[in-house]
Amino acid sequence: MILMPIPHNDFDPSETAIPWKILTSKGFAVEFATPDGKPGEADKIMLTGKGLGVWKKILMAREDALLAYAEMTKSNTFCNPKSYSDLKPSDYEGLILPGGHAKRMKDYLESTILQKFVGDFFITGKPIGAICHGVVLAARSKNPESGKSILFEKKTTALLNSQEMTAFNLTRLWLGNYYLTYPEITVQAEVTSVLSSPENFIEGPTPMFRDTLQNLQRGFFVQDGNYLSARWPGDAYNFSIEFSKMLTDKTNS
Repeated sequence: MILMPIPHNDFDPSETAIPWKILTSKGFAVEFATPDGKPGEADKIMLTGKGLGVWKKILMAREDALLAYAEMTKSNTFCNPKSYSDLKPSDYEGLILPGGHAKRMKDYLESTILQKFVGDFFITGKPIGAICHGVVLAARSKNPESGKSILFEKKTTALLNSQEMTAFNLTRLWLGNYYLTYPEITVQAEVTSVLSSPENFIEGPTPMFRDTLQNLQRGFFVQDGNYLSARWPGDAYNFSIEFSKMLTDKTNS
């Protein structure tokens, strides 16, 4: 069983549904968790494009992600999630931390219960994957043995400063801080601040286009031991396929 915790609202549909689709298609079972065990709902702006203006086609979720999201939300595990407080590392073989940038993501990013679970799961050595703002949750989760972030000695990537600020500047006149979950600090800056060396943050090639199953070379990920990270929805296929390989390797080892 693979766990994917999400907030009540505002998670990114691509960063949840594409991993779900890839993993379930390969025979893995995926379970969800929310703050109180009630089903979550993705960021409506990413689902509909409403409010994105002329940038709608560029910024909203793509059709393949929307189709996967519609399928995912009808699944039994999505409709019947666990509560954060009921999670136990021993119940899962892998953990995926998806992202999302709208303000109600804070229920997930700031949950001390979830942060403790992520820290406890990390020391099991089982695969952990984090994408976009999911890396922020990983960065805030402490290794119970060292008291430091679980990412302290890891190489990682996450949403880049350039990506976050570009999306903000394109929409700021009508959406304000919608693209800045925390206006005081970017994702890249916060994640880098917990690493043993700034050089352990890997930006990767300039993200221009989103990856697909037919164009995997467009995506990017960083793997360091049991930890896998990616930057944005445009890396989701690469991220998901690599995570499935990590699970298979762990099962066969």
